[in-house]
Amino acid sequence: MSLSGQLINLRALEPEDLQFLYQIENNESFWEISHTQAPFSKYLLKQYLENAHLDIYEAKQLRLLIEEKSTEKQVGMIDLFDFNPQHKRAGIGILIHPDFQKNGYASEALSLLINYSFSHLNLHQLFANITSDNLKSISLFTKHQFKQIGIKKDWIFSEGKFKDEILFQLIKD
Repeated sequence: MSLSGQLINLRALEPEDLQFLYQIENNESFWEISHTQAPFSKYLLKQYLENAHLDIYEAKQLRLLIEEKSTEKQVGMIDLFDFNPQHKRAGIGILIHPDFQKNGYASEALSLLINYSFSHLNLHQLFANITSDNLKSISLFTKHQFKQIGIKKDWIFSEGKFKDEILFQLIKD
């Protein structure tokens, strides 16, 4: 699967993405958003890549690599998670490597995945869970018409303190 925009392509994970995946999954600064508590081995990530072919209806999730179109460089990942075809909803999360932020990649990736979710997966709604101090993500999701619908108080414990997590929702017109 590949979705193409002006700046980026969203594509399925491939075996050659192992090193990028290893770098992202073992970067402690991302652990808060991924709920990771320990490093991943290359062996485990290789197994994950071998099963990445499972379709979203089997796996209940979809992880796509965000690739810079002009250079084919891996710049980030975007996920659908908690996919529920019965209730026509999924969570959405995005991560752009710090070296590639502020280039419009996240915005275009989010736009492509929203369109794919509503047109091809026939979803009715998407949701995102964002900590209240993640101003970049809040700005990104509100720019794409996600509405704040609730706050989970003291939801995330990180760096010795609790943070609120805001629930955002986008319902198909």
